[in-house]
Amino acid sequence: MLTDERKFDTIPVGSLGLIPLESSRLLGQKIDQHLLSWRKDRVLKHESPLISREYQRDSYIVDAKVPRFGSGEAKGIITDSVRGDDLYILVDVCNYSLTYSLGGHVNHMSPDDHFQDLKRIIAAAEGKAKRITVIMPFLYESRQHKRNGRESLDCALALQELTRMGVDNILTFDAHDPRVQNAIPLHGFETIQPTYQFIKGLFKAAPDLHIDKNTMMIISPDEGAMSRAVYMANVLGLDMGMFYKRRDYSRIVDGRNPIVAHEFLGTNVEGKDMVIIDDMISSGDSMLEVAQALKNRKAGRIFLCSTFGLFTNGLSKFDKAYEDGLFDYLLTTNLVYQTPELLERPYYTSCDMSKYLAYIIDNLNHDESISHLLNPSDRIHRFLEKNNK
Repeated sequence: MLTDERKFDTIPVGSLGLIPLESSRLLGQKIDQHLLSWRKDRVLKHESPLISREYQRDSYIVDAKVPRFGSGEAKGIITDSVRGDDLYILVDVCNYSLTYSLGGHVNHMSPDDHFQDLKRIIAAAEGKAKRITVIMPFLYESRQHKRNGRESLDCALALQELTRMGVDNILTFDAHDPRVQNAIPLHGFETIQPTYQFIKGLFKAAPDLHIDKNTMMIISPDEGAMSRAVYMANVLGLDMGMFYKRRDYSRIVDGRNPIVAHEFLGTNVEGKDMVIIDDMISSGDSMLEVAQALKNRKAGRIFLCSTFGLFTNGLSKFDKAYEDGLFDYLLTTNLVYQTPELLERPYYTSCDMSKYLAYIIDNLNHDESISHLLNPSDRIHRFLEKNNK
């Protein structure tokens, strides 16, 4: 039985409805199990002041699907009633494992396809839901958050499109640049950090881990990851180091100025455990180059932590780096699609985010603050008191 320490004194905004698109089906099912357990326990203990007949269900997942025509076009269908519901729609725009047929060819779904499916489900609700919250862990087009020259601002446009369709709140994790929320200043937008889950994952990967200023450091692989590294270092009481990328601005390779070197700013790393934390692993080149630079400085164990493990060029370079002793552990969340091959790797640890998301959904449905969930420093300290022997 899952434990739930909270008591709510507020009536839910509306009947809770959860719509995980096919891209997030497994994560949605885990969230549903947490919610079912907590609410069944509350009803049995009479902890809620007003329990409606809709409060406890067999499942909070609303039946919805997005079938496709032979032409590749699609439509959103919701077969359950959502009138007056507080709807939470979950989508993973990075799930490339899903396919559809087009002209006799098999197409893998792109982020654009997933975003279109999300809009189809919102449109299928027909404005009948009381409130719609979109949970998009990897924010669609978040890497195109600012304009350099004549470029489209895709992320800002996508956010505005969702709010125009009636979305009230957007929840995302570790946004590439949180300032993109300025595109929708009158609507709810939260970017959430999985720091607490990473700390639990570190102890799961290495039970003998000891968090101490003299034996461990947090590393930011570039200037863009500074804020999350600073927070983690401060909450753990550790020193932080940072690499900055020296680029060759006279050339462009694959649309970017190539990195010439990773320059390090920080104290001595010799013999210390290193936690390199970033928002995403795309090809993985930068993360592994930073790990190599730390090993050259005689660092101890190296933990690679990333919210989103995309591995766009496969896992072979990580396999080789692990065999060469370049890093010891790799941690990512289950917020985006994880291949079976990744889950089988001996160096990999998955950080489950389903319980955290269930907490957030439960609080929002009761119209309660989620500030204590967005800043989990108290829970982190309690966890360390128990586990950091």
